[in-house]
Amino acid sequence: MSDPLAAAMGCLDDYLAALNRGDEPGVNAACNFPHVRLAGGKVVVWPNHGDYKLGDFIARAGDGWHHSTWDERTPIHAGKNKVHLKVKFSRWRKDESLIGTFETIYIVTLQEGHWGIQARSSFAD
Repeated sequence: MSDPLAAAMGCLDDYLAALNRGDEPGVNAACNFPHVRLAGGKVVVWPNHGDYKLGDFIARAGDGWHHSTWDERTPIHAGKNKVHLKVKFSRWRKDESLIGTFETIYIVTLQEGHWGIQARSSFAD
């Protein structure tokens, strides 16, 4: 895809759709590796494709997590191989009660022809 911003937004769409359907390979496919997450006072690095496990996400997502939604996706910087985005997302239970809303910075990169989420810095746990 020649438009980096459109490619980055597509990555975020793919990531959230895979997360919400419980598709671990799909979540990994929406990422580039090594993948870095800064949150809850910790830095976590998943070195290789397939290292991002949904069980780990579900354990930290909040009591009764069912799905997440994007509330905001604002570009900060966009270059030909990297896009920085200010995002806000919400986590929800099956009964549509809100678990929480969180602000995050996502970095989406182009590696070997593949756009993927490379890093996140979040206020979510």
